[in-house]
Amino acid sequence: MRHIPNLICLLRIALIIPLVLAMRDGEQVLILVLFSVAAVSDALDGYLAKRFGWSSDLGRFLDPMADKLLLVSVFIAAAWLDIAPWWVAAVAVARDLIIAGGALIYRLWFGPLHGRPTVISKINTGAQIAYLLAVILASATGVPPREMLEALALVVLVTTFASGIDYVSRFMRRANEHIAAVEQRA
Repeated sequence: MRHIPNLICLLRIALIIPLVLAMRDGEQVLILVLFSVAAVSDALDGYLAKRFGWSSDLGRFLDPMADKLLLVSVFIAAAWLDIAPWWVAAVAVARDLIIAGGALIYRLWFGPLHGRPTVISKINTGAQIAYLLAVILASATGVPPREMLEALALVVLVTTFASGIDYVSRFMRRANEHIAAVEQRA
């Protein structure tokens, strides 16, 4: 039972290719169903891991990886298909690349990075999911209106920048603390 959250993360990753293919083929109902299932799975795996103590090292890796792969794939596909502006996709993808690069550099230079998603990061992920769901829904039905999509895009922009700055500052602070600790021991 304790592996259920990890299986849900793997399901979310497995949904990416059919979702992007459905987007490419314009299968609106399938797109809505697949993206909705993926979005719900993100909340469900976290809830189960916390509620029942089913968290694991694998889950702490898989969950953010599944989120990043899903969101980056859908942002790129939505921009490519011209249902979302390129600038929104570029900002979201750039943030994830910066965070992944920062985590990799920290890991290589300083060791394991024991971190948890921050509140602003969770808000950003929620905003990105809500925005993409709205964009997909608007593509299929014309609702919500363009003004609402633009407002959601601004929320994504602000939370993405705030989250990116928060992560970079945390990486830098931890690196400085690590360097200071090494210098004290020397």
